[in-house]
Amino acid sequence: MKHFKVLGSGCKKCATTAELIESKAKDLGVEVEVEKVTDMAAIMGYGVMSTPGVVIDETVVHAGGIPSTQSIEEWIRS
Repeated sequence: MKHFKVLGSGCKKCATTAELIESKAKDLGVEVEVEKVTDMAAIMGYGVMSTPGVVIDETVVHAGGIPSTQSIEEWIRS
């Protein structure tokens, strides 16, 4: 199972990003865990300066803006 973290203040873009990851994983039949990280110190610890950020298995794969569904699908499949 892949562990995703969505980094951000809890804004609409952050919520949308988490929902897109969960939805795409369900469509693909892949089990994922999505954790929302809102603590600014923790977010800064990843070096993310613009949110939402996405972390997979402790590696930052995206920062700033809602990721494309194609990117999300690639993350889930890899």
